[in-house]
Amino acid sequence: MGDFNNAIERIVAGLEKRNRLLNPKEREIVAYHEMGHALVALAIPGVDPVHKVSIIPRGVGALGYTIQRPTEDRFLMTREELENKMAVLLGGRAAELIVFGHLSTGAADDLARVTDIARSMVTRYGMSERLGHVALEKDGRSFLSPNPLANGANDHLYSDETATAIDDEVRATVDAVFERTLAILRDRRDVLERTARRLLQKETLEEGELKQLADVGPGRPEPAVEVERDLRARDGALRPG
Repeated sequence: MGDFNNAIERIVAGLEKRNRLLNPKEREIVAYHEMGHALVALAIPGVDPVHKVSIIPRGVGALGYTIQRPTEDRFLMTREELENKMAVLLGGRAAELIVFGHLSTGAADDLARVTDIARSMVTRYGMSERLGHVALEKDGRSFLSPNPLANGANDHLYSDETATAIDDEVRATVDAVFERTLAILRDRRDVLERTARRLLQKETLEEGELKQLADVGPGRPEPAVEVERDLRARDGALRPG
């Protein structure tokens, strides 16, 4: 099983680059960033479980990685599930802002993926109340399908006013999810500190130890459930109409 896991991680994240040495400050930022992803995933019921968190650099540019392991194949997603996926992606950026009070370039890929999801929700899936149940773009690229069409070009026909409305809706959607993500991590700041320090010591945390450190496990109440209920109520106020 260890060989299978190593093979999966090599394909998903690339080869380990232990010779890529980070200075202590960068290493600390990466640890909090990755734990932000992991703790948000643990806090939201129904998202793919976290399999491993590591701050060992891999591939071309990955300074750390958080691997979630799906429990089943998915072909459809609701708006709530898409927003949950965005929240996990934004967890690293939110953790950096909470702990260090500033942002780094480490979330560049996360932001690109989040923006793609939000734009698809608005322009392709009719999930914006403001713009209605219409498909404004046809795009071969999709976060649900890793293989884009050959041309990969957008096919749309709408006014400049509609383009502005789309930009506003995408920004409002991302901002609302980011505020929700900040609330999750602020509520669990002590857990974030504890798990990040442990990650700095060990460099890699497996699923079992991560759940134990985060106080989530069989027979133990999940502290994030009540938080999630409160955030859903709050999300109604944050979500753009």
